[in-house]
Amino acid sequence: MANDHYYTQDPASAHDVRTFSFTFEGRTLSFTTDAGVFSKGHVDPGTLLLARSLPADLAGRALDLGCGWGALSVLTLCRFPQLELVMSDVNRRALDLAQQNVRANGMAAQAVLSDGLQAVEGMFDVVLTNPPIRAGKQVIYAMFADSRARLNPGGRLILVIRKQQGAPSAQKYLSTLFGQVELLARDAGYWILCCTA
Repeated sequence: MANDHYYTQDPASAHDVRTFSFTFEGRTLSFTTDAGVFSKGHVDPGTLLLARSLPADLAGRALDLGCGWGALSVLTLCRFPQLELVMSDVNRRALDLAQQNVRANGMAAQAVLSDGLQAVEGMFDVVLTNPPIRAGKQVIYAMFADSRARLNPGGRLILVIRKQQGAPSAQKYLSTLFGQVELLARDAGYWILCCTA
């Protein structure tokens, strides 16, 4: 058995492809997942809370950082079809699924294989992330700092993090990077933080 994590670049775990339907904003969506990816077989509750909590004025160029199999990208495009969305992930299998899921739901987004923001080009109006907590604080804090450097003036980093996985300390760290850090929502231990450049 392979010792893969969802943040492994090329998971060696045997494929276990699953397709399921999910209803969001009155629309029935189709998703395909596989072994070696985060939240295989269902939409993670933190991702769902993040998608539901996004500010109504979201516009411009957006990045789903660590997009996994594309749940947040698809849910975000349901609410904000006008976004120019870029999806990035270090996990090749997850990124392939994200592209497939976006297309299967009649949407469009650019996909970039990238460890953090290394291969991602350009600036963004918003960066969305459900960060890979199990990769460790050093990794996710670097993602936060790199995101800040890639935001246009007034741009926002919007993320979900669980209280017991370090939300209070993450909020404190984010306040050293951003002029404003706001708690948009809190439910079942999940915090949605909106950080404005």
